[in-house]
Amino acid sequence: MEKIFDFAEGEVLLIDKPLEWTSFDVVKKIRNAIRLKKIGHAGTLDPLATGLLILCTGKKTKKIDEYQAQEKEYTGTLVLGKTTASFDLETEIQESGDPSALTTEQLLQAAKDLTGPQMQIPPMYSAIRVNGKRLYQLARKGKTEEEVEIKPRAVEITLFEIETSEFPQIHFRIVCSKGTYIRSLVRDFGDSLGCGAYMSALRRTRIGEFSVDRAHTLDAFIQLVKSQQINP
Repeated sequence: MEKIFDFAEGEVLLIDKPLEWTSFDVVKKIRNAIRLKKIGHAGTLDPLATGLLILCTGKKTKKIDEYQAQEKEYTGTLVLGKTTASFDLETEIQESGDPSALTTEQLLQAAKDLTGPQMQIPPMYSAIRVNGKRLYQLARKGKTEEEVEIKPRAVEITLFEIETSEFPQIHFRIVCSKGTYIRSLVRDFGDSLGCGAYMSALRRTRIGEFSVDRAHTLDAFIQLVKSQQINP
């Protein structure tokens, strides 16, 4: 039997965010579908990432901070020997170094060295505010990391697994704390190997005990709401 939602009383919704949608796009789409303003998400995903997005409605919005604070798990792919200004495919790819001489042992050691507590510098292409301006707004005006003071943040990488069979593409699985930028971790991985790297794909697979395997696609959830003709 399908669950009957009570959005006003409060629901925790698990959505598999589509590629190229912003997290706010998903919130807006579902807000319109359920006809309830009180809804928010627990942790932004970049437009070029897919995977688990937790949304809370009604009285459950009080738990958003709790869900945001939980451990996250991601899978994805990085490419060695090339970089971009955003550390992903949002900006132009540039050659940065030759990774061909790197050994599997060096790659594994680099991932190991980036495991554990660390101070991470967020990417310029992020929504963090510096002097009242979003970093991505400054980046799009031509500002560089050298021109903007970006304070490092304390994060913890619990797991950094890599798979190297398609080198120089590296597939990874990462478990990390709140506030970790996977794009920055990819940058640091490439820098530590002396050849640079950018992230070509990212998927969030888990937040705390919530798995993307239990999530609805956006289209499936909208159809479910319509089929129940919910009137919150």
